[in-house]
Formats: sequence, structure tokens, C-alpha cells
Amino acid sequence: MMQKYEMTDLGLLHHFLGMRVLQTENGVFIHQSKYAKSLLVKFGLEDCKSVTIPLPTGEKLKKVDGSQLADEGLFRKIVGTLLYLTATRPDIMFAASLLSRFMHSPTKKHMGIAKRVLRYIQGTLSYGIEFTRDMNAVLIGFCDSDWAGSEDDSRSTSGYAFNFGSGAFSWASVKQNTVALSTAEAEYVSAAEATVQAIWLRFVLDYFGEMQPDATPLFCDNMSAISMVKNPVFHQKTRQINRRYHFIREALQEGVIDMRFCISEEQLADIFTKALPKDRFNYLRLKLGVKPVSSLGEAVES
Repeated sequence: MMQKYEMTDLGLLHHFLGMRVLQTENGVFIHQSKYAKSLLVKFGLEDCKSVTIPLPTGEKLKKVDGSQLADEGLFRKIVGTLLYLTATRPDIMFAASLLSRFMHSPTKKHMGIAKRVLRYIQGTLSYGIEFTRDMNAVLIGFCDSDWAGSEDDSRSTSGYAFNFGSGAFSWASVKQNTVALSTAEAEYVSAAEATVQAIWLRFVLDYFGEMQPDATPLFCDNMSAISMVKNPVFHQKTRQINRRYHFIREALQEGVIDMRFCISEEQLADIFTKALPKDRFNYLRLKLGVKPVSSLGEAVES
């Protein structure tokens, strides 16, 4: 680029859109510690007591919970800043996505949960994602779903994560558009949504010269959903599923994806579908590549 344009070489990348980039001998570490600190100061929680997980296990939120209405403007600001922080913090993706469902007329309980997430941020300020060197450049996906997790409309939550040899670089936690009549249907819809992302990621990687010659492995922990994907016959179990989700079968037949089974304990996308206990949450957080900057070696500064 310097041969064609007038440019100045400023050395290795250190900052980008509020993200700090640390380059080490082992790879690259990206975090938003400065931004996270500014959030706590902005909302008056810089001296708050931290918590170990963003959401209490088993907590169910709904639009009408009996508590008084909270400051809608303040709640929206908190949720909006949390959503921006998810650029390097997939561990708060589900919490931020869940809270974003209550932007209109939030209650005191919703506000309390939002502030709890900030208290979790207080205890994990230096956390970010590490992408390590010398790993196989193969796109791998994980997809999962809860079942009827929403208290208001009984819809399920889909979650997926993709990595390219090391830390996760693409993830989502989204409430499904329809009510699933079974866990298999919820998982099937989640797999279809993950397939859409896999197709787009394969296109982007191909553009950057990282073409994926083989089908992208997509791991699911529900054998019934996998069987529904691999069965080309529309049998009774799939009659009620929206036709738009059935393209996943074409993607399988064309060699774009390869549906594989994984045990629930190793399902990375589980962290995007529900509130988890501390040990389970910490395990999946580490598997996603999220860790403190203190776990790294000396950063390359020049």
C-alpha cells in the first residue's frame, strides 16, 4: 500500500475504535479495559463490589415483574454501552442481549440486573480475547439453544460461536422469531441461524485468501436436531417449522457445513443461551479465549 499511496508507518497496531491491541510472541490480545473503566465511572460504580458471574443462576426476567418502573433513559444507556463492550467480551453477550429485550418501560429489577453486569465488569476489567499463533486455520462453529426461556412469549434463545483456530471471533445470542414446540425444533432453528453466519464467514475468509476447502464443522449437542438436518424427507416432526430454516439441509448436501455431535459439557455456545453456574461459566469463558491480560507474556511494543 505504501508503494501506491502516501502513507506513514506508525508501527504495530495498538488501538482501534476504542480497543487496545497487545501483540505478543504467542499471538494477539484484544481488550477494552479503558472503555470498561469509563463505564463504571459514568454510572457511578467505580467503587462497587464485584461479582463472579454476570447473571444470577436461574433468574428469569419478564416485562411485568411487580416492581416499580426505573429510569428508562439510564437503563438504555447502560445496555447500549454493554452491547458495545461485547466486541471483545463474549462472556457478557447473553446478559446484554437479555437486557436489551426490556428497553421499553424497564423495571427496578431490570435495572438491578443491569448494574449487576457492571459489577461483574468491575471484577474482570482486564479481560479480553487472545488469538494465538501456529493454530490450524480451520473455521469451526458451535450452536445451541435453550427451550422456551422467555417468560413473556415462551420463545427460545439461539446462540452460536465461531473460531478460526484459537479464540472466538464471531458470536451471537438472539431470541428466536417463533415458538419452538420441542427442544429439537429449538436446536434446529439455532443450527439454521448459525449456518447463515457460517456461509457469510466462509465468503469473507475466501476474500482474504483463507478459502475453506472442506465443510465447516458445526457442533450441536442435540442428536434429534442433527437427524432432522440430515434427513431430506419432511416428516411429521418438521411440518410446523418455518420453511426458511430448511435451507440448512441444502448447505449440508452442498458441503458447506458438516453437522457434528458434541457432548453438552463441551458446547461453547451454551454460554449464549442461559445464565450458568460459576464453574461452568468460567470454563466456557476460558474456552472462548477470554482471559485476563495478566495471563499473557510481555507485550510487543515496537
